[in-house]
Amino acid sequence: MLLSIEDLHVAYGLIEALHGITFNVKEGEIVTLIGANGAGKSTTLMSIMRLSPPEAPVYRSGRMTFQGEDLTRFQPHQVVSQLG
Repeated sequence: MLLSIEDLHVAYGLIEALHGITFNVKEGEIVTLIGANGAGKSTTLMSIMRLSPPEAPVYRSGRMTFQGEDLTRFQPHQVVSQLG
């Protein structure tokens, strides 16, 4: 599995923005996130990229892996420089 997101919960302050989303992306797949304004598309991407507050949401729980590597261990610049 190239990217795996399992039961992801993130928040902006006290407001939970993502309520346990789960999806997988296999190598070679093309995947899109679609939804209405405020549905959580940008929040999902910022969480995967590990952007820091105050601009980005705060990771609360769940599992995010890229090629088997736990994304929660990485700083934003490391996601790009070490994982591509």
